Amino acid sequence: MPSDLDDQRRRDQGMSVRRAVLGDAHVDQATAAATELTADFQDLITRYAWGEIWSRPGLDRRTRSCITLALLAALGHDEELAMHVRAALRIGLSADEIQEVLLQVAVYAGVPAANRAFKVAQRALDDIAPP
Repeated sequence: MPSDLDDQRRRDQGMSVRRAVLGDAHVDQATAAATELTADFQDLITRYAWGEIWSRPGLDRRTRSCITLALLAALGHDEELAMHVRAALRIGLSADEIQEVLLQVAVYAGVPAANRAFKVAQRALDDIAPP
């Protein structure tokens, strides 16, 4: 069983990576909105998704982002997909690279999944594009 120190290190690393990928504003909003019901979940994703998986040295953040986009698109998790489209741009993926990921989704997860994902991605891109 991991020690509290290990959990604290994982939490600190996770928060650092989470902020680098999603941005301070998003993370601040998510943590401020935590309730008694959701606080443990916020801690879990910070420690494990961000502190354990996104912090591993085996893949760079761009690659992890591409995988995440493809999986979220394939599974139809639109809200998370929109968030990760914005995150992908933040860490250096271009709109053209996001397009390539979604084209890959069309072949391997189906045209309906990709069609929906393209709509979600376009809305996310439109929301952050200057007027």
